[in-house]
Amino acid sequence: MTRRGKRSKSPRCKTTGAAIIELAVCLPLLVTMTLATIEACAMIYLKQTLKIAAFEGARVGMVPGSISLNVQAQSQLVLTDHNVVNSSVSMLPADPASLVTGDFFRVTVSAQCAPNSLIGGWFYAGQTLNESVELTFH
Repeated sequence: MTRRGKRSKSPRCKTTGAAIIELAVCLPLLVTMTLATIEACAMIYLKQTLKIAAFEGARVGMVPGSISLNVQAQSQLVLTDHNVVNSSVSMLPADPASLVTGDFFRVTVSAQCAPNSLIGGWFYAGQTLNESVELTFH
């Protein structure tokens, strides 16, 4: 009976040991993939937010008599609502009041990736995302 107990216990220990080794090898890979997916989704969200902010700024710039402060304020409102930090808004031409019919007005919104990341920006460290919207003044 003692001999049978040892035989049945031995394969079980080997199976448990193999499972622990598999877990030790696979768990870091799965955690890394999960964090990379979260990071990529956060950057997609940031990119979309920048596009919305640029569009809203350009839309306000199309209003006759609009000034650059109006464009900045509207873009910044969207960025603040989405908790985007370290961002900048630029316009071409710099003064939307100078637009005449048929002119193009471009708003570009930029933000650093790392400060806007959910998990520290390790994948996109040192990078900046830019989004532009160009509309025709009517």
